[in-house]
Amino acid sequence: MTNTKKIDILKILTKKKELIEKDLQELKKFIRPKFQQAASKVPAQRAGVKQHSLKLTAALNKQGEALHQEINSLIQRKQSQIEDMDKQHLAAITTQEDVINKTLHEIKQVILDLQKLLDSDDVCLVSEYTSRNKEFSSLPAHFQVALPTFSPQEINREQLNQQLGSLSQFVITYPLTDEGVRTTEEHGGRKKTPGAVSSSLARPLRDKPRILTDIPTGYNNLYHVSRLSDEEIWTSGNNEIMKLFNLNGELLKLVQTKSENSPQDIALTRSGGLLYADWDDRSINLVSGTQIQTLIKLRGWRPRRLCSTSSGDILVIMRSDDGKKTKVERYSGSTKKGTIQWDEQGKPLFSSGGSLNENRNFDICVADVDAPSVVVVSAAGKLRFRYTGPASTPRESFFPRGITTDSHGNILMSDYYNHRIHIIDQDGQFLRFIHNCGLQFLWGLCVDSRDNLFVAENNTCKVKKLQFYK
Repeated sequence: MTNTKKIDILKILTKKKELIEKDLQELKKFIRPKFQQAASKVPAQRAGVKQHSLKLTAALNKQGEALHQEINSLIQRKQSQIEDMDKQHLAAITTQEDVINKTLHEIKQVILDLQKLLDSDDVCLVSEYTSRNKEFSSLPAHFQVALPTFSPQEINREQLNQQLGSLSQFVITYPLTDEGVRTTEEHGGRKKTPGAVSSSLARPLRDKPRILTDIPTGYNNLYHVSRLSDEEIWTSGNNEIMKLFNLNGELLKLVQTKSENSPQDIALTRSGGLLYADWDDRSINLVSGTQIQTLIKLRGWRPRRLCSTSSGDILVIMRSDDGKKTKVERYSGSTKKGTIQWDEQGKPLFSSGGSLNENRNFDICVADVDAPSVVVVSAAGKLRFRYTGPASTPRESFFPRGITTDSHGNILMSDYYNHRIHIIDQDGQFLRFIHNCGLQFLWGLCVDSRDNLFVAENNTCKVKKLQFYK
């Protein structure tokens, strides 16, 4: 080895050692202290979790005690009413008893007097006798009592849950990495956002969904299905009749729209009242028993679809009379609470609109038929994302019709001409298709309390119940 090469090697070694020394000092002075500081915060973070949990539990217990006190107060009030009624009833009985006893005493005295007369030879006394039997022949008037009854109401767990209060959703957000990219806008306009992990893990999906039952509805075209309970569903189609079926396919009830127009959509209130939208009549109507009440009457707009929210509000998506504008309005009963129409750039959020549903995180999900896309906005109306189909099939057409959400926050939408259902999570990530169980020309969707899916087939006019979770 020449001297020149030795010198070159020594220079390289010297530079490497200088780099090593620099890295060593950086590790000692900056990097290690930073990680030591982070490690030192972990016990405090754990303690913070416990403290926050205790605060939540204390607040929950306090609200629970308040509910218990209110219920106990109501019970005590009813008990006081019962005791007051008892006192009044007993007082009436005592008064009647006094009248009867007084009359008995008089009768006893009359009997004694009559016995004396029978034993008497006093002609004047006997001849002056006047009968009092007619006076005693009738019992004192007996009062009538309508005894009270107690009619317990069915306990509404949903209302109790709302009275108790709600926990905001627990979300862990991790810093953005190239591997953790999520698409939140339509194809051709994607942006990267940090991933979010929900506190609840979804159940695994079945490889092939199982059809549990199908219900012929008798329409020429079936459009909408809405769940009244796990055993009963409302349907509407191409005529003015809305039908209630049980899962055995038995027709339980028929309701005709007030205007005799076909309903544009149907939905159920939290208490089980049937809502329907009337396009021609520009109205939203509530069916309660045999009565139909018009809740909302529109001017210059026509209702296209509607849904009921977890808070009891009604969301209505509507088109302007000239067909150029679409918006979502929120109502509490007949009172308008808000409007969702424009994005942050002042552009329309929706084209024609279509079926809509509120997700468990309060997002509003709209199947925008003419776009065609699914538009998801926050409760305040801020655009969260648009879905136009999975990234793996960007060139395939998409024909959204019905839309619903399940207990995990997943969004399900029917793809009419492709004879399938898309499932995405609440942040727009595609999960899978339901397309391998013979479904065709799908329209309305809804789920039951166990996340079984009801699908309205437009051409067969059957409602099919599917199990798609394991």
